[in-house]
Amino acid sequence: MSAVIPSFDFEKNLLQSGFDWVIGLDEVGRGSLAGPVMVGAALFSAKKIESGYFPQGLADSKLLNAHKREGLLEPLENWCDSFAVGSCSNKEIDEWGISYALGVAAIRAIDDVQNRMRSSLKDARIAAILDGPFNYIGKVLGTFDAPSMQFSVKVNTLVKADQKCASVSAASVIAKVTRDSLMIDLAQNPKYAAYDWASNKGYGSKAHRAAILQHGASDLHRLSWHLG
Repeated sequence: MSAVIPSFDFEKNLLQSGFDWVIGLDEVGRGSLAGPVMVGAALFSAKKIESGYFPQGLADSKLLNAHKREGLLEPLENWCDSFAVGSCSNKEIDEWGISYALGVAAIRAIDDVQNRMRSSLKDARIAAILDGPFNYIGKVLGTFDAPSMQFSVKVNTLVKADQKCASVSAASVIAKVTRDSLMIDLAQNPKYAAYDWASNKGYGSKAHRAAILQHGASDLHRLSWHLG
């Protein structure tokens, strides 16, 4: 499958609407049976967006192989004005449900990038682009379990934003590489070796489900999910 080349067109429309900064947001691990769900956040200034530049090869992480994603990580981290990955553990997913956990993970990521750029964001208007049709951030804002964001953010949802928007593509790759690296590291622990997370990253492959049936669920599995 050839990669779709993203652009800053949607981000530029937000700038024309009066925003000064744009945060791209994308999730990874929603459908996994084990491990955390993560949301990547990539923050960009108006100057960077208007330049139109982004690292060569940038695309939605799902359209890139692991080697290309890993090769993009350092250029993306150097390119973003700020970036972060927020997460919710399997236990938080079991307690809250996946939609609420996604919202908390996203707010944790946004809060992190805001803290790193606090002086630059003061009095600025900030927009976010969230991949998909559903604003799972809005339903979580102001709730007990979610951190409070220092600066308000206007969330805009866009289907296939991870393919269309350079900011969201960047967040997608950063989140995917971060989570894959975590699952590969966990797979080295003999406690989790049977589940082959280095290969399946916690998703429900046939071999992974068979291992759960044979060995039972680990402390990193989402026990509220159908694991068999």
